[in-house]
Amino acid sequence: MARSINQVAVFGLGKVGELVAILLADAGFKVVGLDAVPRTMLTADGVELETRPLDVTDAAAFRDSLRGVDAVVCCLPFHLNVMIAEAAYDAGVHYFDLTEDVPTTNRVMELSAAQPAAGRTRPTFAPQCGLAPGLIGIVGASLAKQFDEIRSIELKVGALPQNPTGLLGYAVNWSAEGVVNEYLNDCEVLRSGRRQMVPAMTEKERVLIGGIELEAALTSGGLGTMCETYEGRVARLDYKTLRYPGHFRQMHFLFEEMRLRDRRDEVGRMLVDAKPPVNDDIVYLHAAVEGIKAGEPFRENFVRAYLPLEIGGRLWRAISWTTAASAVAVVELVADGRLPGAGFVKQEDIALADLLDTHAGRLFGHTTITQSERA
Repeated sequence: MARSINQVAVFGLGKVGELVAILLADAGFKVVGLDAVPRTMLTADGVELETRPLDVTDAAAFRDSLRGVDAVVCCLPFHLNVMIAEAAYDAGVHYFDLTEDVPTTNRVMELSAAQPAAGRTRPTFAPQCGLAPGLIGIVGASLAKQFDEIRSIELKVGALPQNPTGLLGYAVNWSAEGVVNEYLNDCEVLRSGRRQMVPAMTEKERVLIGGIELEAALTSGGLGTMCETYEGRVARLDYKTLRYPGHFRQMHFLFEEMRLRDRRDEVGRMLVDAKPPVNDDIVYLHAAVEGIKAGEPFRENFVRAYLPLEIGGRLWRAISWTTAASAVAVVELVADGRLPGAGFVKQEDIALADLLDTHAGRLFGHTTITQSERA
């Protein structure tokens, strides 16, 4: 069957965007990469991909860049996503992004429900295709489908250095802007089956994965649309970020005692300067569902740890390849007709088995921990 998506534009060729472009090409798509800084990109087979310099503040050039493409994947900072989504809507092309920002996704949902302009087809809008929101929600929802009744869904993700140093035990391998937002913005959760907003960096708990002690606390944005989907069906649902012990205490000191809560840009710059990126990172995924399965109380755990991976002769950080592979897998599913070709796609509506069956999704077979516990 012919694909509904053949040519894809990737906006932003940074830590994740470059690999998104490469994996798309490896999956058989024609790709054009757009970035403020021109660069050379090679596929795993050594084929050079088309790239173009682009100033996203140049509205005419920006919209012209969408001519001839079937889909866009936005890998830019979250505050630029709405502009890309609106342009995709106007051009009638499919839209994918990696954002955890709630207002951004709300705007994308509005666009997905709007009547397309005359002569335009209604495209697919699939935001939040990264790790959290994204893959962790797909995992949690796929586990939940096995239960007759669901009491709780607990989702956790941590992108960390393998060899932490200092009191923070951290390295900024992801967007500093995004990290600060998820630490400070209120978190949507389900409590007693109802949606509530609660402060970030609260409800801390101890977590052990493969003998490694971690701590987890609520952070914003990681659930995407799951609270709306499961309201009234699940008593408790939340998303927490995994860190090494003591991290959240130090962040509380920084934001509250040092009164830096309202100086987000400054804090982001401080974090990158003090805890710059590292190549030896690790990504932890931890999902747990409790309820009634086959007539009995049951808890299903899904625990994975992902290390840097060689792709196309280059070693990619764990956070880069897990995020890129998740996003590209969703593009593949839409292109191949395994997800809706129009309207809004929730991550929790994607079957984990389908995602793992894509060209990019098969990369998730590389794991240091494969653990499915039953209690």
